[in-house]
Amino acid sequence: MGVLLLLVSACGGGDDAGGGGKGEKDAGKVEENAASVAVVTVAPKDGADSVATSGALKVTAQQGKLASVSVSDPKGKAVEGKIAADGASWAPTGHLAAATKYRVHAIAKDEKGRESAKDTTFTTLVPKNTFIGQYTPEDGSTVGVGMPVSIHFTRGITDPKAVENAIKVTAEPAVPVEGHWFGNDRLDFRPENYWAPGTKVTVKLNLDGVEGRPGVYGKQARTVKFTIGRSQVSTVDAAAHQMVVKRDGKVLKTVDITAGAPSTTTYNGQMVISEKLKVTRMNGDTVGFGGEYDIKDVPHAMRLSTSGTFLHGNYWASGDTFGSANVSHGCVGLRDVRGAYDKSTPAAWFFDNSIIGDVVVVKNSKDKTIKPDNGLNGWNMPWSEWTA
Repeated sequence: MGVLLLLVSACGGGDDAGGGGKGEKDAGKVEENAASVAVVTVAPKDGADSVATSGALKVTAQQGKLASVSVSDPKGKAVEGKIAADGASWAPTGHLAAATKYRVHAIAKDEKGRESAKDTTFTTLVPKNTFIGQYTPEDGSTVGVGMPVSIHFTRGITDPKAVENAIKVTAEPAVPVEGHWFGNDRLDFRPENYWAPGTKVTVKLNLDGVEGRPGVYGKQARTVKFTIGRSQVSTVDAAAHQMVVKRDGKVLKTVDITAGAPSTTTYNGQMVISEKLKVTRMNGDTVGFGGEYDIKDVPHAMRLSTSGTFLHGNYWASGDTFGSANVSHGCVGLRDVRGAYDKSTPAAWFFDNSIIGDVVVVKNSKDKTIKPDNGLNGWNMPWSEWTA
């Protein structure tokens, strides 16, 4: 009997002291399969409504580091974001869209590599007041080398940085493109020099959800693309009464003109054709000249400024005026016929050979340089000031 007890005792003692017995192996497996101690927290809370489009979304990890975070809308579009260098947090790099339900899936790992996941949803606010950006040029258009991207906002913007960050203008071939604000409702983009012919420009308006002013949110998400055509820059010499038209750097034609009379001179500077009208009415009342003129059928008119500067056909001046005298109220006139039917006139030729975005430079006029925001004429602002 004593021997039997000894054997039993020996068996039990051998299992406790063996180092690598069954009990220790099982303990290792238990620890290996234990739940991760990492804790993922998502703000806002699961199921939250009326969430702010900026500043509210953040994912954090305690007792571990974030391994991945994905946030997407119902269409599967991902929200861009970045995990902090220490792995403790994630935040979006931009704003969220308004009135949108988002799904969050986040994974963190503890120091032993064990994963912990968190899945939540939330819905952003529905704005009561909104704005959009009215842009030029049109999507799919081909324009001249002087055409900027010009965006007019339907509400005055008090957070220009947030709005500008939501708009991206890129070019192929690549060239730096910078924005400049004119007041609180207009933002223009351009490169330092005229675009290169053939450049393809893409404008991404990611304004949906941007709080442009307190309580007023953008509601626009659109991509606009346009192409730069051939280069055409025409130089009007008001003193010589001539315009030299250059196409891709070579003289295409020299045209006799009449510019602004001594009492109503033409602006100097670089101007961009922003509108083409085969026939239009010009009334002095609309540009501060009282009842001095009202011409109902001005032919071949091309707008150079918001304030009313045009390059247009003139059928009412005598033929010898062009090339010899300045008689207009500030516009640049070319010989033409009433009705715009004769394609052989200088005005018709220039109209047919010009596109929106072409540049017209006026020099040697006894007037000041046109202001950069009077029309699409930001080229009259030095690059250093444009980017300041």
